[in-house]
Amino acid sequence: MPEHKNIASIILAAGRGSRMHGYYGNKTLLPLIPGSSESEGSVPMLKHILKTLPEGPKAIIVNHHKEDVIKNSSFPEIYHYEQPILNGTGGAVLAARPFLEKIFCPYIIITMGDIPLVSEKTYLSLVNKLDHTKMAVLGFVSVDKKRYGLCRTRGKDVLSIIEWEYWCNFSEEDLRELTVCNAGIYAIRREELLRLTDALEKKPHIVKKISDGKLTNKTEYFLTDIVEHLASEGTPPECVLSENELEVTGVDDLDALHKVQKEYQKTPRLIS
Repeated sequence: MPEHKNIASIILAAGRGSRMHGYYGNKTLLPLIPGSSESEGSVPMLKHILKTLPEGPKAIIVNHHKEDVIKNSSFPEIYHYEQPILNGTGGAVLAARPFLEKIFCPYIIITMGDIPLVSEKTYLSLVNKLDHTKMAVLGFVSVDKKRYGLCRTRGKDVLSIIEWEYWCNFSEEDLRELTVCNAGIYAIRREELLRLTDALEKKPHIVKKISDGKLTNKTEYFLTDIVEHLASEGTPPECVLSENELEVTGVDDLDALHKVQKEYQKTPRLIS
């Protein structure tokens, strides 16, 4: 089992959270314990995630309300890197390249700043897979696929992750074969991630987004492309299934925030 000191983490916390209607701050700072309202209270999601991740250096990727994020996460061994353009999860990891070049930890966890209930045990279960594989992907099974990326699997191997922008056009028959959703949380060997950033940068995607009420084309980079790249080299990542779908709930809107706050407060040992 890898020691904690060998693990570094990258936390994606740059996004705007456009579906969080009525809240204009950085959603990673929303409270797990609500106060006078659901958006005011204690224990910011990001702070809890930083405590739950294994010990070791951490890079937080910032953009939206970056000053607030930095102010609330300025602790030892925590570094902040700006993603100057919000151009996808791959773009966030590209912004972390200086961090990957300066640290010496052989194992990297990549997680999201708006998925606060993932346990340390789950993070470590991903890292433990790196004893025999180059990358591990956290997946889960859900009746409602929403806009999750979907894993194309063969046994425990993940051959590719298909983002919603592509699978939304699939037939019902094709979708029945894609039973595992991508939680957006990974463990990967540092040297592999560094090597694959070049391939990632060379494969932009043009996606349609609504901006200021207009449908526009936007260039994004998908971190999930490195899964397919590794599979094409004959070393596909391995899937680790979360035992509890609630654990990987992302706070995309107020309903999800209420659900996460309720679940968090069920477990007194979490409250800090």
